[in-house]
Amino acid sequence: MVLPRFSPLKLVAGAAAAALAAGVLAVAPAVAAPADDGAPAVAATADDIAAQTTVRPSLVLDRDFPDPDVSKFGNTYYAYATNQGKNLPWASAPDPDGPWTFQSTDALPTLGAWAKTGRTWAPDVSQRADGKYLLYYTAWHNTSGRQCIGAALADSPGGPFVPVGSDPLICPLEAGGAIDASSFVDSDGTRYLLWKNDGNAIGATTWIHVQRVAADGLTFQAGPTQVLRNDRADEAGIIEAPVVTKVGSKYVLFYSAGPYSTNQYGTNYAVADSITGPYTKAFRFLMTTDSLDGAVGGPGGADVLRDAGGDKLIFHGHRDAGGRGMYVADLGWANGNPVVRGSRVRYEAERGTLTSCSVRENASGASDGKVAAYIDHADSSVSIGSIYVPTSGSYTLHVGYANGSVETSSHTVTVNGAAAGSVSYPITGWDTWRQASKDITLQAGWNTIRLGKGTAFAELDYIEVA
Repeated sequence: MVLPRFSPLKLVAGAAAAALAAGVLAVAPAVAAPADDGAPAVAATADDIAAQTTVRPSLVLDRDFPDPDVSKFGNTYYAYATNQGKNLPWASAPDPDGPWTFQSTDALPTLGAWAKTGRTWAPDVSQRADGKYLLYYTAWHNTSGRQCIGAALADSPGGPFVPVGSDPLICPLEAGGAIDASSFVDSDGTRYLLWKNDGNAIGATTWIHVQRVAADGLTFQAGPTQVLRNDRADEAGIIEAPVVTKVGSKYVLFYSAGPYSTNQYGTNYAVADSITGPYTKAFRFLMTTDSLDGAVGGPGGADVLRDAGGDKLIFHGHRDAGGRGMYVADLGWANGNPVVRGSRVRYEAERGTLTSCSVRENASGASDGKVAAYIDHADSSVSIGSIYVPTSGSYTLHVGYANGSVETSSHTVTVNGAAAGSVSYPITGWDTWRQASKDITLQAGWNTIRLGKGTAFAELDYIEVA
């Protein structure tokens, strides 16, 4: 079983990889995935394929609308964003894929007495059990100049929200202040508040905190728990925008990392068996500019929409016209781990099921130093199962290969037991790795891809599916 984008993406056919350094572990699947035996699976129907959304994330609000928070209240979807001429810009739509209508009113016309306008960031709106709508917002603290978190209430999701109290709800000035609040209600009805101390503002350690609150969302119960910190090089010292959801018994915490103003900004996730951790970060980012093939620059500020019509990941990305627009992508769950349609997922070839071929170690330049090699016989093949996609339709298969033959080589492609043509590999030389691509059709859920002996010879490093 290959766990998509989860350390280290190398669990195949039930074999678990060894624990990574720095405490990042490979996690075994919670439920059995389909056997990697190449048996035919149920094919996607014409209706399935016709109903698919676009392969790449869709730009559904083409205006500056950073840090989108999206919820469904009644039959309408509401989105809220970081200030852009208003304290609380918002939009509404009949469907998460749109059309979205940007609203002219400010849903938070007045800030709390502790705050001043200009830096009202990353809102979160939820509905309490008493029917009131609760807003968490980040704003500029009058006296310290730091960012702190306040709260406001409204009778309607479009506001007007009225600030609660004369002081911020969370304001740890000694830790740099607080930003990026988000709410979560567990399956037993217990409510939590997630937030980040803004350590980046003062050169201090940044933590994501989980705080249990009463049903009003305003009364703290015990103290906060630090669950995640900026401790990886690929995070560039910055983690922020925490959002948690529960999939089965697993808690999945999405977060953004890197400098938001650049294409190095991206989205990752971590998982835990308890809302307060310990959390294990995914080995590879869930979404980056590169994993989306440049279709979205700096994908971050993500929110999860769990919806009967299909789960969505909603996030911002840089626009050519400036600012950050709101994007929507299909979201699926591979044994509780998120998979975003349009974002590449890598599977190492040497961890697949190898028939009449073998693993070559110490392969210079290969992604894990090992490759599937000696695919030289009529019955040679590399089969990679448990490939998970959130929706049926057309996907792109990217193959990392090296071809040291004297001619273009190829492999046959089989998808879920059905022939799907072949993929060709121009000459590169051995241990010179390139990518070849081919469009394939996959069914929603689990799939198996088999690459078999074609013409001439090639070695396989990995495949990626997006």
